[in-house]
Amino acid sequence: MSGSKINVAKQAIKYIEKKLHPEMILGIGTGSTVNFFIEELKDFKHKFAGAVSSSEASSKLLNENGIEVFNLNDVIDISFYIDGADEVSPQNFLIKGGGGAHTREKIVASASNEFICIVDSSKMVNSLGTFPLPVEVIPESRSLVARKIISIGGTPNYRTGFITDQGNHILDVHDMDISNPIKLEAMINNIPGVVDNGIFGLNKPETVLVSE
Repeated sequence: MSGSKINVAKQAIKYIEKKLHPEMILGIGTGSTVNFFIEELKDFKHKFAGAVSSSEASSKLLNENGIEVFNLNDVIDISFYIDGADEVSPQNFLIKGGGGAHTREKIVASASNEFICIVDSSKMVNSLGTFPLPVEVIPESRSLVARKIISIGGTPNYRTGFITDQGNHILDVHDMDISNPIKLEAMINNIPGVVDNGIFGLNKPETVLVSE
């Protein structure tokens, strides 16, 4: 498995390498595949200015590899956002959030000129929904949101012992019909107390690289 992740990390480096320039800011996601990408990226750190990160874990790894981390509020333009996914549909719709960082991942993806999703072939699916859908919720609203999700056909499970970087909780939702990702993404986000969910419909990647 690690070989596949290293392979697609190298693909991503090859994809962006010739486009790097000293003023460029990259967006960096979260997860094991992205960790391999960061390890590959350190050899090119002199060719770009730095990165905006989607999680504290990725920020720490970037800093350890000598790559400057910027706050999103302090940058105007992010050329590429590189991140993995838990599921990728044939239309490039995603489920993300297995690591609980999908809210900030979606923010950085939306701020970037091009979203490059890097995955191994096991993440490619015919339709989304086998992987449980993560929903970040404000702690005080967790039970209310769970009841609302049940009313639209989902089975929510509280991710016990997990707190997001924003200080919130995660509900992992099973049994949802995700045949219309954009509609469901909006429907869940309209429930009071929901911060964001792990469907990447409107913010789907322009480019998906799959391990060879």
